[in-house]
Amino acid sequence: MRTNPLTTIRNLGILAHVDAGKTTVTERILYTTGTTHKRGEVHDGTTVTDFDPQERDRGITIFAAAVSCTWAGHRINLIDTPGHVDFADEVERSLRVLDGAVAVFDAVAGVEPQSESVWRQADRHGVPRIAFVNKMDRAGADLDTAVASLRERLHPVPLVVQLPIGTEDGFTGVVDLPRMRALVWADGADTAEEGPVPDALREEAARRRRLLEEAVAERHPGALEEFCDRETLTAATLTGALRDLTRTGEGVVVLCGSAYRNRGVEPLLDAVVAYLPAPLDVPAVRGTHDGTEQERPADPAAPMAALAFKVNATPTGRLTYLRVYSGTIEKGDTVWDAGTRRTERIGRILRVRADRHDPLERAVAGDIVAVVGLKSARAGSTLCAPDAPLLLEPPGVAEPVVHVAVEARRSTDTDRLASALARLTEEDPSLAVRTDPETGQTVLSGMGELHLEVAVERVRREHGLEVTVGRPGVAYRETVGEGVTGFVHRHVKQDGGAGQFAHVVLDVEPWEPDTEGGDGFVFRSTVVGGRVPQEYVRAVEAGCRDVLAEGPLGGHPVTGLRVTLTDGQTHVKDSSDTAFRTAGRFGLRDALRASEMVLLEPVVEVTVTVPEDGLGGVLGDLAARRGRVTGSVTRGGAAVVTATVPLAELFGYATRLRSRTQGRGTFTARPTGYAPAPTTAATAVR
Repeated sequence: MRTNPLTTIRNLGILAHVDAGKTTVTERILYTTGTTHKRGEVHDGTTVTDFDPQERDRGITIFAAAVSCTWAGHRINLIDTPGHVDFADEVERSLRVLDGAVAVFDAVAGVEPQSESVWRQADRHGVPRIAFVNKMDRAGADLDTAVASLRERLHPVPLVVQLPIGTEDGFTGVVDLPRMRALVWADGADTAEEGPVPDALREEAARRRRLLEEAVAERHPGALEEFCDRETLTAATLTGALRDLTRTGEGVVVLCGSAYRNRGVEPLLDAVVAYLPAPLDVPAVRGTHDGTEQERPADPAAPMAALAFKVNATPTGRLTYLRVYSGTIEKGDTVWDAGTRRTERIGRILRVRADRHDPLERAVAGDIVAVVGLKSARAGSTLCAPDAPLLLEPPGVAEPVVHVAVEARRSTDTDRLASALARLTEEDPSLAVRTDPETGQTVLSGMGELHLEVAVERVRREHGLEVTVGRPGVAYRETVGEGVTGFVHRHVKQDGGAGQFAHVVLDVEPWEPDTEGGDGFVFRSTVVGGRVPQEYVRAVEAGCRDVLAEGPLGGHPVTGLRVTLTDGQTHVKDSSDTAFRTAGRFGLRDALRASEMVLLEPVVEVTVTVPEDGLGGVLGDLAARRGRVTGSVTRGGAAVVTATVPLAELFGYATRLRSRTQGRGTFTARPTGYAPAPTTAATAVR
């Protein structure tokens, strides 16, 4: 029997905290699989996936890059994702189209703040993962400590399948516990030498193999049956059980190595093939058409359905990156964009290797490819067969929290700047551009200071524009501190012809979104006796939602609000949807003005790593920035401080920290939501 080719495809992402070694892992995978013939290095600016000039200048991944390679008869479509929190939206769009992931952790630092964030993102998308503990050759590296932090902070069931051979600089290989063999990499060697478990590690390896068997048997019925019969598990049974537990999310296989020294990459690739799912192993994609839900199987013969997850405008054309979920796309095909409801033509299909591409005649279910020729498709667009329309759920887009005013230095470049910014927002949906109605300035909003820096630099480099940038500001929100009850609004309009009449009574109160979910606003009706018909209730809710965009404090969006329609009156002739929507809008606007409003500002959790002798200065600086320290530990001669700090106070902090610590201090930040701003801030933004 012929094997279904879809079983030999793996679509996976590399996820991690910044500087955990994601890009180096990706480079070594490309080198080990023979896709590249020279090891790319981040510090030399010679990596395949970090090909953008800004990525090479800054030494970080900014844009998710797709590459394709083969290993052991399997095609691996790999996406190297950014680790910096400002580019979390790139990770979100990538996870939406992936079947599995490799989470990379630093063997010294263990689970770091952004590791936690991307892990939670993968949880939301139900993406199975394996863990790779990297940098085992560093001073202070310890697999057990890293696994303990993984268990404590991320709460998976770690299934450790390797035992390191040697420690720190003496790390030379691993013991493969399922097969009870040693894999050793000689200095400068590209491949491992297989041999028996070293005598000094035989007892420890047997103990760990037993712990692994027990952990697997506890969670897998087939393994439990064999374990009870034989009191051990064969390598085949253990591997099959690990595959099942990985794909259901009940366990996470943990491997270790040093990507920089090319140690542990081959077993990682074997684990990707053995444990992570193929397109056939994940549930069929679900979409909607005409209000009904439909499934599309991962079958090249089924009607075509694909999701665009990235758009990139290059000098040679506009590339749209697709995950093909079902059916087949051929060069020259006409496809239907379910979002814009228009047809598009596929000009070319490309197998992607970062910024290099190989032409293809077709792409089938399970493939991740780029296509040329689409004019209106955006990240999140669904492309499908014209005779079998389907709309897939697009990836979510986070709300921007930081903004800057941008303007062209020469007035003649204003139109070019508008065009450049439009292209940026087309490629990156987490960027937003608007015109300030009071000042007339163009305002660019994004996920953080670095995000905006990168965007502005792209405008300068790619479009040759000279621009001036204002001081960064944060996106405030408004909420109700103390509401009002029984607020009456009566809308009456009579100026000839049909009039308008609507009478509403509203209760306005604070509401905590975390307790009930939703979008920060809840509307309900307790009107009895049909005093306000149901269609008018919906109109009142729509009117209330119209008000949420601008609050009374400073015109910021309103959140954390529950509105209850408690009573109302109608008129036989003059009441209408329009009248009640108007009553809801002006009624809630006036009710908010009568309420006690609170200004909210975005806050972040900051993790600062500094030499111990610089701890006092850092703590004082955080306090001056209205920071609240939540934890402090010492790790390998360095102090690691965790604090919650208002985002507005962090502008310029990187430069300040470097100067305070002679360049030895580093920090990372991740959003944790909103908190009440002090009275002075509220006054300043009124």
